[in-house]
Amino acid sequence: MINKNDYTYVVSASGRINIIGEHVDYCGGKVFPAALSLKNTVYIRPNGTDKINLSWTTLDEKVTLDINKLGEYKHLEYGNYQAGSAYVLQQAGYKVLGCDMVQDCKVPFGSGLSSSAAIEVSTIAALLAISGESLSNPEIALLAQKAEREYAGVNCGIMDQYASACGKLNNAFILDCKTLECEYVPIDMKDYALVITNCNKPHNLVESKYNERRSETETALEILKTKFDISCLADLSVEQFEQGKDLLSGKILDRAKHVVYECERVKLAKNAMILGDLNLLGQLLNQSHASLRDLYEVTGIELDTLQKAQIENPYCLGARMIGAGFGGCTIAIVLKTQVENFKQEVLQKYEKAIGYKPTFYDSYIDNGITVEKV
Repeated sequence: MINKNDYTYVVSASGRINIIGEHVDYCGGKVFPAALSLKNTVYIRPNGTDKINLSWTTLDEKVTLDINKLGEYKHLEYGNYQAGSAYVLQQAGYKVLGCDMVQDCKVPFGSGLSSSAAIEVSTIAALLAISGESLSNPEIALLAQKAEREYAGVNCGIMDQYASACGKLNNAFILDCKTLECEYVPIDMKDYALVITNCNKPHNLVESKYNERRSETETALEILKTKFDISCLADLSVEQFEQGKDLLSGKILDRAKHVVYECERVKLAKNAMILGDLNLLGQLLNQSHASLRDLYEVTGIELDTLQKAQIENPYCLGARMIGAGFGGCTIAIVLKTQVENFKQEVLQKYEKAIGYKPTFYDSYIDNGITVEKV
């Protein structure tokens, strides 16, 4: 049990869901995420040395990082995300102090709810707190993304870190990943709830096909640039794509089609949320999942089985996988009064088909970074 009074600051950052707009952030698209009450919390105090002493509430491991050698810890099984976060902060010219740091992560690992972003963002925010230096939440998000890309080796977009840092209670937001313009959209689900379910097949982004998908979209962009004046795939309208798609073929065509049409679904989903049209929002979630399954090929039997069981329930308006895929979670829009019955039915169908149970998470839409001085 942690006694927070033993520490100087308690700093948290959130996991996230993405209502819609999957695998478009690194293509310059708009996404529709929200921060969760599932968080990574850092208990931190300066120790007057040149060492960062890391420990976890969920692990017996203890790791010590030398602040003069922060670039040398990419190989660590535990502590590499924290080392990378400290390293990019230091490389950006900010002071990194020796400290004792306990990490308490409530974002399930491998769930597609962005535990890595929550760890990176909260670690950077905690190190800033004890050094007395400050950055805006979007600036923290950009440094956290840099840690993920250059230190952890995942060529990610900005969505996860931005949602983790900049989330707002009871709001999702439309984030333009090209310009970082952000528009908060109040979430009013009326008589419905968002249900988050983990298929319990873990994924590892570095080892998955995530970087391969990104490369395929970059190939599509280079080809389409020969016909259109665009800087990213998300610049392409549906009409333009239909005019130029004959330039593409095979998997490259499929990947680009997903990105362009998913960007269109984000626009429609924003309007549906503002108008309170949850039936349309549910249909868009279903379309997104089908595209991620058939065109982007990032779902797999576990996520597909889970989503199918969910949309077969008469009280579910729609469901889709969230995150990078290859495992992780779905979100579903379910009538509040039927949520427990929905969970039982989905659990039984999924366990019968796959052989083990899914996990349901109780969470709500919360703020991103929180900093408490003890």
